Amino acid sequence: MAHVRLTAAQATVRWLCAQYVETGEGEIPYFAGVWAIFGHGNVAGLGEALHGVRDLLPTWRAHNEQGMAHAAIAFAKQSRRERAMVCTTSIGPGATNMVTAAALAHVNRLPVLFLPGDVYASRRPDPVLQQIEDFGDGTVSANDCFKPVSRYFDRITRPEQILDALPRALATMLDPAACGPVTLAFCQDVQAEAFDYPEGFFAKRVWRIRAPRPDPRELADLVSLIKAAKKPLIVAGGGVLYARAEAALAAVASAAGLPVAETQGGKGSLAWDHPLNLGAIGVTGTTASVAAAEEADLVIGVGTRLQDFTTGSRALFGAAGRKLVQINVAPHDAHKHGATAVVGDALAVVETLAEALDGWRAPDAWTAKVTGRVAGWNTIFDAATKADDRPLPTDAQVLGAVWRAASDDSVVVCAAGGLPGELHKLWRTRTPGGYHVEYGFSCMGYEIAGAVGVKLAAPDREVHVMVGDGSYLMLNSELATSVMLGTKLIVTVLDNRGYGCINRLQAATGGAAFNNLLADTVHETLPDIDFAAHAKSLGARSEKVANLAELEAALQRAKASDRTYVVVIDTDPVPTTQGGAWWDVAVPEVSVRPAVKAARADYEDKIKQQRTGD
Repeated sequence: MAHVRLTAAQATVRWLCAQYVETGEGEIPYFAGVWAIFGHGNVAGLGEALHGVRDLLPTWRAHNEQGMAHAAIAFAKQSRRERAMVCTTSIGPGATNMVTAAALAHVNRLPVLFLPGDVYASRRPDPVLQQIEDFGDGTVSANDCFKPVSRYFDRITRPEQILDALPRALATMLDPAACGPVTLAFCQDVQAEAFDYPEGFFAKRVWRIRAPRPDPRELADLVSLIKAAKKPLIVAGGGVLYARAEAALAAVASAAGLPVAETQGGKGSLAWDHPLNLGAIGVTGTTASVAAAEEADLVIGVGTRLQDFTTGSRALFGAAGRKLVQINVAPHDAHKHGATAVVGDALAVVETLAEALDGWRAPDAWTAKVTGRVAGWNTIFDAATKADDRPLPTDAQVLGAVWRAASDDSVVVCAAGGLPGELHKLWRTRTPGGYHVEYGFSCMGYEIAGAVGVKLAAPDREVHVMVGDGSYLMLNSELATSVMLGTKLIVTVLDNRGYGCINRLQAATGGAAFNNLLADTVHETLPDIDFAAHAKSLGARSEKVANLAELEAALQRAKASDRTYVVVIDTDPVPTTQGGAWWDVAVPEVSVRPAVKAARADYEDKIKQQRTGD
């Protein structure tokens, strides 16, 4: 067998270029590109290697390591996990800056390949610049922080190790059940070391994303439960979209009269105006979907990991006599909360289920009852999003203005704070992939950076970012990246002068207003931040508007702009839209504050309901 002599870094990037994935659109390169901030741990090795393949595997420079990783993760999510990106950094703070993003990818089951530089394997310079020294373990480096937030971790200490590590990494990233971040900590001296690699290692390889069919016995159990149910409800999660099962789900729901509610990850599985779509479920759910979940005798989760915002901290689906089925490609998720498990790809299961249910329909009275409540929710939507002349609009009113301005195939991007709850309840998703909210890790600062990744994945779609002032201040530098790369975004900054969401939660648990809104912090002078001027300084076009009418007009200017456009509006931090299930937030058992005592009494009552299902 012929061999070729390359450095470990050169061999790595050459191998990355040769990996393809089979999709509905044919064979495409799996790795779309590399995000890199170079430092002494990667510039000489991976930097030199990436330059040599820049025409095949583009390298983009970001301004913050966490931000570039968010962009890579968002790209994978918007690509429905069919493609991924690579992120490389130096060995010290550059690497640890990505740990938060790795956790985000891990929680959300999204693929990204991290290649942080690492210490010298040879230990010639020991300690090298930025090296962490553990007094009791000489093998520890800063990159050990990635271990609990990586689906697969390896440290490359010899050049030949990539022959095994790289295929294992990609097998993990493409496995629908094990999917998530992979970290290959790359010792910087090893990056530059040469090895005689077999040429066959670099041959084009086409990977397939596995779509396992359900066990016939598990499917039979599901069919029996559905046919015996009087009040069935489907809860659509992100797995529906990753499996491209939205059309199949809509078809079986329509044929069988099965109402559908959507998680944050599953929003857009059905068009918002589909007659069987009850809207958002859980803590941030609509009145229609929450009422249906409280009455249902069978809840069927499809591709959802059933986190606490979906289940109302286990209270929403936990009533006595109610049955829960989990359809999920990951056994870990399929068995949660004592569910009857159906392990399999969402599309494969739904298509098989459609055949098994052929001719069966849920009781018409149940379907009519729960779908009839949607009209009541639409009334709430209209009232919440209607523009008026109040001096400080609500988040819901701003959301309504953005939604009215957005095109049918636009994508809305958001992450943490109160906005995801309002969006989950109120954003009317018109097309699949039009709703991109990171609420698994709920990471402040994801919004702008993530939107860059969304735009790279969907360059022909209009991308709207909704971000609060607190999250904007945490991570905004990738605005400059969006201008530099020409990935145009429309960013609406809602300035409520603090952390409005947590301020509301603090009040709901009896706490005094403290350290959330800027006015309630220790300060000598309240900051008066000009977000529009800041965005302009980063190269974006921007303006601040005084009211909703001006916002509507500004959004039209933003749509016509040739580059990223930021619109800033002051908002009221207090109001939020009604609806939603209970959320378990522990309240102190002992306090001198009467409000806390009252909140604790209410909390204990809710805990009893959670345990008994009453």
